[in-house]
Amino acid sequence: MTLLSVENLTARYGVAQVLFGVTLDVAEGEVVALMGRNGMGKTTTVKAICRMIASDGGLSFGGHCLHGLPSHKVARLGIGLAPEGRRCFRDLTVEENLIAAARPGDWTLKKIADLFPRLGERRHQRAASLSGGEQQMLAIGRALMTNPRLLVLDEATEGLAPIIRQEIWSAIARLKRETGTAILLVDKSVRELAQVSDRAVILARGETAWSGTFDEMTPEVSNAYVGV
Repeated sequence: MTLLSVENLTARYGVAQVLFGVTLDVAEGEVVALMGRNGMGKTTTVKAICRMIASDGGLSFGGHCLHGLPSHKVARLGIGLAPEGRRCFRDLTVEENLIAAARPGDWTLKKIADLFPRLGERRHQRAASLSGGEQQMLAIGRALMTNPRLLVLDEATEGLAPIIRQEIWSAIARLKRETGTAILLVDKSVRELAQVSDRAVILARGETAWSGTFDEMTPEVSNAYVGV
């Protein structure tokens, strides 16, 4: 069953149009990779889905049209976002960051600490004192504490040390394996994405250029739209 539906989405910043026709969907329990080179519209698509910027085109979640809704109401419908750049509440502790976002459901402080043991060990530390990788784990944990039906991870491993990247990829694989949470995953690591994703959607110049499974992604497609 389709959970998120995006059809011919367009968006602009002021007079500059950035999205020219993005089409994608995510089914219940599915992991979809949103790919493309820098500046192709991935983060703008995420912002449009979460209603952080205005857009036009088809946009629905769980049967609800998202147009006209403020971002906090979209979150209450069940979309949890771990944004690019982490954006933790720096002066709050790890535990306070997690509690601030909490909504009723299966995800609790204990389950977050089980998924990311580092957060359990640092629960009383201020977020500002954490490493970049730990802050990223906190951003993911905070999104999970909203108990979402769809988890959106925007560049969750960007710029992190290899050991931290691996911990986050392992956590994503565990989420796919053990929960029914759908995930929209923005990242550039084709090898890791292929291991956890059911399908991929590639953007180029603000529109959907290709979609399919990773088995269907030929070297020509990868080189044309994903490679450096």
